[in-house]
Amino acid sequence: METIKKTASIILAAGRGSRMKDYAGSKTLLPLIPEASPYSGTRPILLHIIDNLPPGPMAVIVKHRKEDIISATYHLSITYCEQPVLNGTGGALLAARTFLEKQDCENLLITMGDVPFVRPETYAALLGALHEHDLVVLGFIPRNKKQYGVLEIEGNQVRRIVEWKYWKDYSQEKQAMLSVCNSGIYAAKKESLLTSLSVLASKPHVVQKEINGVFREQKEFFITDLVEHLHPENHSIGYIVCKNEHEVMGIDDLPALLKAQEIYRQQV
Repeated sequence: METIKKTASIILAAGRGSRMKDYAGSKTLLPLIPEASPYSGTRPILLHIIDNLPPGPMAVIVKHRKEDIISATYHLSITYCEQPVLNGTGGALLAARTFLEKQDCENLLITMGDVPFVRPETYAALLGALHEHDLVVLGFIPRNKKQYGVLEIEGNQVRRIVEWKYWKDYSQEKQAMLSVCNSGIYAAKKESLLTSLSVLASKPHVVQKEINGVFREQKEFFITDLVEHLHPENHSIGYIVCKNEHEVMGIDDLPALLKAQEIYRQQV
C-alpha cells in the first residue's frame, strides 16, 4: 500500500480521435454501455479508467473538447493540464511537468485515455517493478503485431522501443525475435522522469502532418524516446507483460468501440 499512496497518475486525453468516424466528441467519453447508438450511453471510458487507477493525485491532459471532459469529471479531484498543441504523447507529458513537480509522490503512472480495461492489479504490478527499475513499460504479446511498436529487450532491460515504420524493414528472423509490443502505458520514478523531460523537450521530431487538409511540418515529442534518454549506465528500464491483449486494447475506431462495449457487457 505504501507504493500506491505515493503514486500520481497522468491520463493522456487530449487527442481528436480522427479515426472515430461520425463522432466529433472526445473519444475518452465514449460509452462502454451504449444506448441509442454506439456513440451515446453511459459509463464513459475515462471514468472507467479513473476508477481502476490507484488512489493519489491525478492529472488529465486535455485539448480537444476539453470542456466536455471537465464537465464529465468535475466532481472528482482532478488537475487538468492543457496541451497547447497536439504534438505527440511526449508533448502531452511535457504539458504535465508543472503538475508533476508539485506532487509529493515517488512514483508515476502514465496511461492512455482510450485504453479502458487495464486492471488495478496490472497497474500495481507496474508500480511494484519500480523497486528494480526507474521506468517500466507495460508490454503485451498479440496474436498479430500489426503496426504496434515493439520492445527491443536485452535480459530484463528495454533498450529501445521501435515503431512499425522501422521494424517492418527488419529481417524476418529479427522481427520474429521482437515478440513484446508496447501498450503505451508506463510507470516511472518521479525524479528520474523529471530529469529526462528536459532532454525530451530539446529533441523534437519534425514530421509532416495534415491539418485542415494542408500538410505542414510540425515538431512532435514521443514518450517512447524516454527509453533512450534515460541513459542505461545510470537508469534501469524494465517491462512487464500483461496476460491478455484485450486488457490494453485502444479504442481507435467504431469496430474497436463495438468490441469494447461487448467486452464490458460480458464483464459486468
